[in-house]
Amino acid sequence: MAIPKRYKYPAVHRLSYEGKAKGCKNVDFGTLGLRAEEGSYITERQIEAARIAMTRYMKRGGKVWIRIFPQLPITRKPAEVRMGSGKGSIDHWVAVVKKGTVMFEVDYPNHDMAKEALRLAMHKLPIKCKIVGREDLSNKKTIKQELGENNGNASN
Repeated sequence: MAIPKRYKYPAVHRLSYEGKAKGCKNVDFGTLGLRAEEGSYITERQIEAARIAMTRYMKRGGKVWIRIFPQLPITRKPAEVRMGSGKGSIDHWVAVVKKGTVMFEVDYPNHDMAKEALRLAMHKLPIKCKIVGREDLSNKKTIKQELGENNGNASN
């Protein structure tokens, strides 16, 4: 499981997962990606379970990129401990995933098998996801550019 090697402060404030993602919105490395349709915290165990599901299905032929990393520590106090006396110790690590973040990418010669691998990974995650391709995201950009050009011509 992936956790940070070093960290500056042992306990930090929780970050918000509300709103849209600022970066990591495009499929940059593979041919297909798994995009978050809502924001949430994803634990390192869930990331690892999704990775194992994909790699076991694809066997040796494909490549998987994990675009999120669990870098937010979540603390918890032990059971049956009175309130107060400071913040608890680190229990686990989570990745902050906002809406629109591409979490996983795969590259596999067989397009249908790559989709199935991402579908298996989707069931391991606690949020709604969507399988997107590199061409899906680039088509949106070209359509928006064409609409912008048409609107500019119509107003003149």
